[in-house]
Amino acid sequence: MTAIAISGAGGRMGRTVAAAVVDEPDLDLVATFDPEHAGDVVAGTTVAGDLAVLDGSEVVIEWAPVDAVLGHLPAHAASGRHVVVGSSGFTAERLLEVERIWSGAEGRLLIVPNFAIGAVLMQRFAAEAARWFAAYEVVELHHDAKADAPSGTAVATAVGMSGEQHRRVESKEYVTGSRGGDVEGVRVHSIRLPGLLAHQEVLLGNPGEVLTIRHDSMDRSSFIPGVLLALRGVGDLTDPVTVGLDALLR
Repeated sequence: MTAIAISGAGGRMGRTVAAAVVDEPDLDLVATFDPEHAGDVVAGTTVAGDLAVLDGSEVVIEWAPVDAVLGHLPAHAASGRHVVVGSSGFTAERLLEVERIWSGAEGRLLIVPNFAIGAVLMQRFAAEAARWFAAYEVVELHHDAKADAPSGTAVATAVGMSGEQHRRVESKEYVTGSRGGDVEGVRVHSIRLPGLLAHQEVLLGNPGEVLTIRHDSMDRSSFIPGVLLALRGVGDLTDPVTVGLDALLR
């Protein structure tokens, strides 16, 4: 049985994951941590406000805000435990900081922009399709409380498509930002509305045809199979730091 701890356990995803972990016979929820929710009871555990509560775990899953996660990483690295990160907002600069902090750590670190299996496959299909289309763009849609834009999934999708488009579409912006952001040559558009959860479309165009690849998460339960896969597989990863669930789906 693998000893699991959750950081950021008081949030919506933290509570959802805690409930899922206690239902798995090979996983043991040994600790929950969240300074903003210390004292709450989550999945039968009392949430602690001291990071030291994580010391008895083999795998920690992080749902804390990204800056808090960066603050926790030195303690995780020193402990030798494995870490799965589901927090949003890991820019290229922050990933460089992660590599620096984790250098020499014994445990494995897996950063997952999106735990939905369908979203991971969408990225894979988009990368393959991009080889055959002249131009493409990404539209991502999320709930209005999401802290970052564009989403980590959208950034990872754009990077995976490489941006080496055969035809660069040029339009003059009469309203700044109307053409979206530029991620390695791929235009990315972010929509934030109440009623949404997590959705993304990749649109690829050739003369006379358009291919649309879309993924929708309507409920947070869609992330649980990927979370459980990550918790069980992170220790088997070869590289000290891995970004994306794709490494466990090959």
